[in-house]
Amino acid sequence: MGKREVFIRLSLTMKPQAAKIRGELMRGEPNWRPLSAVMGGLAAGILLAMPTNVHAQFVGASRCRACHIAEAKSWEQTKMAKALELLKPGVAAETKRAHKLDPQKDYTHDASCLPCHVTGYGKPGGFESIETTPGLAGVQCEQCHGAGGGYLKPDLMSLQNKEYKRASLVAAGLNIPDAKTCQVCHNKRSPFFTPFDFETRKAQGTHQHFPLKYPHG
Repeated sequence: MGKREVFIRLSLTMKPQAAKIRGELMRGEPNWRPLSAVMGGLAAGILLAMPTNVHAQFVGASRCRACHIAEAKSWEQTKMAKALELLKPGVAAETKRAHKLDPQKDYTHDASCLPCHVTGYGKPGGFESIETTPGLAGVQCEQCHGAGGGYLKPDLMSLQNKEYKRASLVAAGLNIPDAKTCQVCHNKRSPFFTPFDFETRKAQGTHQHFPLKYPHG
């Protein structure tokens, strides 16, 4: 998203406070950088740049389900929804054995497996463990569409703004999945890799795609 410039304009009588604020910000938050500090005779001005590429938080499929019920019900029947289950001992034992994995081992806390079996693992607000973040288990909506905290807002994607524009959501962090999105996990690093065709998997492996009710062009 780049940087958003935040202007703090202070009157002449607030010069001491301006200096204090600037000092506190610089000491407490190293990501703040002064672009200019104009302390003229008539006014005090501080121009600061604050990063806006702070990672959006993951909200979980339950938030998406509230509006996308048909898609959610379809997704719930997929392997993606149950991806974490595959890491449990005894599950898919023959397949694991065929790929030289221990079928009795518990892989549900294995950092090399979790990124492709849960949502947002290793990212701010993402899956941490089945004990602490069970609501992000499985490959959910946000694993493909991006963390919803950035675009699930009243003035963006919401029931209050039913005719939101897709471009606005993309600017706020929505991802429009393509082959590269899937290939983050469906690649030769996976012990279960098979040749991957995006269009086929999109139609058969994710969820049903229903016509949009409102225009979002």
